[in-house]
Amino acid sequence: MTKKIVVTGVGAASPLGGTAAESWKALLAGESGASTIEKEWVSELELPVTFAAQARVDAASVLERHEVKRLDPSSQFALIAGREAYADAGSPEVEPERLAVDWATGIGGVWTLIDAWDTLRERGPRRVMPMTVPMLMPNGPGAAIGMDLHARAGIRTVVSACASSTESIANAYDHLQQGLADVVIAGGSEAAIHPLPIASFAAMQALSKRNDDPATASRPYDVTRDGFVLGEGAAALVLETEEHAKARGAKIYAELVGGSVTSDAYHITAPDPEGSAAARAMIAAVEGAGASLSDVAHINAHATSTPVGDIAEYNALRRVFGGLLDGIPVSATKASTGHLLGGAGAIEALFTVMALHERVAPPTINLTEKDPEIPLDVVTAPRALGGGDLLAISNSFGFGGHNAVVAFRSV
Repeated sequence: MTKKIVVTGVGAASPLGGTAAESWKALLAGESGASTIEKEWVSELELPVTFAAQARVDAASVLERHEVKRLDPSSQFALIAGREAYADAGSPEVEPERLAVDWATGIGGVWTLIDAWDTLRERGPRRVMPMTVPMLMPNGPGAAIGMDLHARAGIRTVVSACASSTESIANAYDHLQQGLADVVIAGGSEAAIHPLPIASFAAMQALSKRNDDPATASRPYDVTRDGFVLGEGAAALVLETEEHAKARGAKIYAELVGGSVTSDAYHITAPDPEGSAAARAMIAAVEGAGASLSDVAHINAHATSTPVGDIAEYNALRRVFGGLLDGIPVSATKASTGHLLGGAGAIEALFTVMALHERVAPPTINLTEKDPEIPLDVVTAPRALGGGDLLAISNSFGFGGHNAVVAFRSV
């Protein structure tokens, strides 16, 4: 028997705000989280890209000193978002053996790893911190949440590039359906605004180079788009069976009705231009919800603002929805947040949940001249989604050909 899985808590530490509420409010207001990086290493290393979408929250102002010292920034953001989401859900009183974590990251503790290498070279092996490995390992963020909340039903980590946290949410759905837990904290985090990833992404010609105007650099679907904006942060959802949520009188934001994962097996970085596997993921997520394509009322697109990627996703969307696509409002929220890599799917799933909860599609900023090859109904100002039963999907696609889609329904 299929169980109803619902969202009862949300949390975030994003380029738009230090909480989920602040992030959602700033998104609706059309704010941009991108700004110049005020660090000496930008000029010292002569980086070709000098801006990013930096997290608005200072972890040191939220966490205890020992937590900041013993956690990589990717884990710091995860702990902030996870704690907020759990508190927002009413801090469910659940047996530790029935509480799980499904988390994700695309890179993990890159700051810890490279700082440790610098320490080793400059000061020798005796000065390398004993906590280096626990801080750099990709499962560190999920483990931080799990230990903080005493989750003993399992702490699982997905690493599938930019599809990671959407996949983690899809996994959480499956784990709840299988009865492996009553409550799951799901989401993802990333903290890769570091010289090496910036230089590497720039060498790939993947990043926007609008150094003179960071706030308008992420511009999905615009004819002048020239790459994505690197972002950082985390987002978390508390998921549980409807039966469990109602028994404890929890508020419910939306229902998670399905998730799907596929792979292109096409290219390590480029998406399949035909979009066949991405299309299968969308169809499977909708069918898993027991819905039809005509039921989809909103799409939060992956839409990274890269010349190739935006068109590839459009091709996949058109392949799935055909003429129906013309009547579906599409939001591309990376225009505001930048690209959180492994954390992107989590913050976008959160925005999809809030869109259904408040029945308003968030805007896509910086779209001044729409690419005629991408004739979507792009939401450029907050738009009412109307009443009735609403279904929405959130797309994530990652290097390696990973495709992940989750579907939510209004309640």
